[in-house]
Amino acid sequence: MEDQYSKAYIRELAHKWRIGTLTNEERQNLEAWDKGHADEILQLEEGSDPNEILGRMLTSVLADDSAQRAPAAKVIRIWPRIAVAAAMAVVVFGAGLFYINQKSQDKSRVAVYQKDIEPAGNKAYLTLSNGKRIALDDATNGNIATQSNVQVSKTADGQLTYRAVEHSSSTNLPVAYNTIETPKGGKYEIMLPDGTHVWMNAGSKLKYPVSFASLKERRIELQGEAYFQVAHNKKIPFRVSSSGQTVEVLGTHFNVNAYADEKVVKTTLLEGSVKILQSNSQDYKLLKPGEQASLLADRIQVSQADTEQAVAWKNGDFIFADEDLKTIMREVSRWYDVDVEYKGNVNVNGIFSAFPRTMKLSQLLKALEANQGIHFKMEGRRVLVMP
Repeated sequence: MEDQYSKAYIRELAHKWRIGTLTNEERQNLEAWDKGHADEILQLEEGSDPNEILGRMLTSVLADDSAQRAPAAKVIRIWPRIAVAAAMAVVVFGAGLFYINQKSQDKSRVAVYQKDIEPAGNKAYLTLSNGKRIALDDATNGNIATQSNVQVSKTADGQLTYRAVEHSSSTNLPVAYNTIETPKGGKYEIMLPDGTHVWMNAGSKLKYPVSFASLKERRIELQGEAYFQVAHNKKIPFRVSSSGQTVEVLGTHFNVNAYADEKVVKTTLLEGSVKILQSNSQDYKLLKPGEQASLLADRIQVSQADTEQAVAWKNGDFIFADEDLKTIMREVSRWYDVDVEYKGNVNVNGIFSAFPRTMKLSQLLKALEANQGIHFKMEGRRVLVMP
């Protein structure tokens, strides 16, 4: 037998999974089988509606795993891979995701999604120290500008880099600052002058000096969300200022979520150590890998982090674990550059789902519809949310 388990046995496990009766041993067997067969799981129960399977699968996988997490675990894993794979598997059915059963669909419902919207792509604007604004997605590869003995370039893979000009005779130049901004529907990567690698999420802004050579600290300012891999330098600490806090590090990997329309500023540590300092007091917290600091109402609280969820955006996924609908739709609004309006009572909480960020907007909305008892309507770049 090619596989360790028969298809009949896996079909039985898939059925138990859907109705919530898997034992721990059976769950482990299904996870082991999933490593090579994630795409097949949607096809195991003949005659089932793929839309219904998708919604049930995504909810049950994430909810089951959330309930079974060990309280002492420092890095929480929520098994999103199979959920994302499931979403992708549905895409290949028929003419595309969620148009599988068009014969049974109301024609007016199909028309709601005819004008689709693409996911976020590499798009950002760079403002130089002299005020010049450059659309990076339109700029040609190579040297963009030279400021304070630093050459600013765009690489072939769409990354912004800074490199000191060799053998420069100029010294004691004033500190020059650049600002890079990703609009809604945009994302970008930047390599700072010290070698720190930054991934910027949609709707974010980063202000930084073009050179850290003459400075006693590497301080940058963030609005929105970014993931940092900080270049190690004990002599010059790296500090990120954002919405009422400062993150201080020497060299580490961490994520900061500091959007203006979110009540909580979240800092998640993956490697190394960081100090979170509150802007208006002497209060601070030290984070260990796998921990998250939440700043709310001038208080910093530390908890165990769901690190996969915190950096899912950087890895190309949406992961929603016990989220409310309006929080999800704010993220959708930023990623797809759409406005969201609500009609009627749509206060849905406790949503567990995972999807690839490469989905078109209609695909994501239909996936959310499949199991949440809500409906969406697209009107240009506006999304209506209805009961």
